[in-house]
Amino acid sequence: MVFRLTNEIAFPDPHLGDPDGLLAIGGDLSVDRLLLAYSHGIFPWYAFRRKVIEWWCPMQRFVIFPDEIHISHSMRALVNKQKYKVTVNQAFEDVIKACGDLRKHEEGAWLGKEMTAAYIRLHEQGFAASVEVWEEDKLAGGLYGVTIGRCFFGESMFSLAPNTSKLALIFLAQLFGSRGGVLIDCQFETPHLKSMGGRFISYDEYMKYVKMP
Repeated sequence: MVFRLTNEIAFPDPHLGDPDGLLAIGGDLSVDRLLLAYSHGIFPWYAFRRKVIEWWCPMQRFVIFPDEIHISHSMRALVNKQKYKVTVNQAFEDVIKACGDLRKHEEGAWLGKEMTAAYIRLHEQGFAASVEVWEEDKLAGGLYGVTIGRCFFGESMFSLAPNTSKLALIFLAQLFGSRGGVLIDCQFETPHLKSMGGRFISYDEYMKYVKMP
């Protein structure tokens, strides 16, 4: 069942959503609503064709545990070369813009002005973060997501040079894990993420990590 949200900042029980994970439509992208959503494993997707915000909460969650990140031989070699510099929160707006620009002509593109502005507001309040990969002084890749408690909810990543998004994810997993992070939510399965250690867990197990103090 798909619910229509009202002005009240609230969500229905995620277990009541459609089997594919679509839970609700409507509402807004305010900081308070977004924080409530992510704290229940719900994330927004802007459906351009319908011009409506969709809220998703799959019952099977594709995640990476920081200590399970898989680093291939070729990626270890790239890390050891130190060809790239990796930073955190040095260019959040540039990262989210790059993510949107790379996908704006794709089917299902969702990262438009409204979504971009919403995540910038979250970043300004300390709830969203970016990882940047630099080749000299040029942005070569990166990722961004939402941080609540001990979980990182990955939103999007990009590469302008081979394997730089993988490099960003490896850096995130290692840094996040060293600081007590327990889970990186990948939202949807991709071959790219599966090759790096992504796997499915149930929503109920997932929420145990989200609720960790």
